[in-house]
Amino acid sequence: MADDGSIGSRARRYAKVGRAVSGLAAKLAGERYLGLKIDRLEHAEDLKAALGGLKGPVMKVAQILSTIPNALPSEYAVQLAELQSNAPPMGWNFVKRRMTAELGPDWRSMFDDFDREAAAAASLGQVHRATDTRGAPLACKLQYPDMSSVVEADLKQLKLVFGIYRRYDKAIDPSAIHGELAARLREELDYRREAGHMNLYRHMLRDEDAAHVPEPLEDLCGDRLLTMTWLDGEPLLRFIEKHPGLGDRNRVAMSMFRAWYVPLYFYGVIHGDPHLGNYTVRPDGSINLMDFGCVRAFKSSFVKGVIDLYKALRDGDPTLAVHAYETWGFDNLSHELIDVLNIWAEFVYAPLLEDRVRLIQEQEGHYGAGVAHKVREELNKVGGVAPPPEFVLMDRAAVGLGSVFTHLNAEINWHQLFHELIDNFDADVVHNRQTEAFELVGLEPAL
Repeated sequence: MADDGSIGSRARRYAKVGRAVSGLAAKLAGERYLGLKIDRLEHAEDLKAALGGLKGPVMKVAQILSTIPNALPSEYAVQLAELQSNAPPMGWNFVKRRMTAELGPDWRSMFDDFDREAAAAASLGQVHRATDTRGAPLACKLQYPDMSSVVEADLKQLKLVFGIYRRYDKAIDPSAIHGELAARLREELDYRREAGHMNLYRHMLRDEDAAHVPEPLEDLCGDRLLTMTWLDGEPLLRFIEKHPGLGDRNRVAMSMFRAWYVPLYFYGVIHGDPHLGNYTVRPDGSINLMDFGCVRAFKSSFVKGVIDLYKALRDGDPTLAVHAYETWGFDNLSHELIDVLNIWAEFVYAPLLEDRVRLIQEQEGHYGAGVAHKVREELNKVGGVAPPPEFVLMDRAAVGLGSVFTHLNAEINWHQLFHELIDNFDADVVHNRQTEAFELVGLEPAL
């Protein structure tokens, strides 16, 4: 991405990708209408290459999609998972322009030190280390040029990809998935909203020693600049290398579990992207949460539906299961469709249903891959399903955390951890907590 984010360079970029995607659509049309067979894996590799040419936000969305079971066929999920979200950092000229635009021409006097080189770079922006005038370490997150236009263009390309998918596989109607991801990605461009999310999590996790949240510094923030306190920690995989003991790994897993699910069951809020780059681990096994662009609030009735489905599976209560799915927003539920949905639900809930110490997944392989393949086959038989938008990030969080727990090889009584959070669940209390928390940070929950 060039420093100026020029219209000409973007136009060439999208024209190239558009031609590639159109060509792939023609191949699928040939398979469907002319009986011409295509190699699905080769087709998926071509699609990855086309999307990889974007080097933009759609890569981040594609990575998320690759971890949502059945959002894409398995061949495509594997290929899209390989897309790299890290983008080349912008140069010092860009940094100076962005900082001047957000804080004024004397911005440099507001910092004791400011690193010219980015400490991290991703699809929407990059982070620079700095220190304030008292020497306290800071992280300055700068948004790339004209990202609003880039996001909208990338989302159009993603819609084309979904169109290709729907031409040959009816298992999942991705319409609501696209709408949900589009809404969340647009929110990620609003750095002032992200600062509010950060304060929201500081409030929700204030009593949790296992989770740490940076503090946004309002005087050093702008529409496209988010400055926060710097939190030291190590990437998860590096921590595992240095601390291979089961006790250390279990502590990290329990920290992750509470960091993600205390907000959900106490406030109806989920962090929808447990990507390895969104947190670091401290020496004591507690974690630092650092990215709050992908946050969603739910009605307390939706959260109750999550618990109701658990109880339905535990007690063998099909009527309660139907109620839970309907509460989530699934419709046209036949007995056959419910049976298929329960295949996935039984996999996700399995560690919570067993009151014993166990691994999160006791079979070999990628987390949930085999079950997801079976669900896809069965959904095609019963005519497919349209997941409601609320389901997207909930499932993304569950699968992402399951993958983390698999990396950790954590052996924990997940049932007990879960019941510590849900045993006193009261939907009215959760609703009131959520309302008060969002009012406290000056945000409206995007329900």
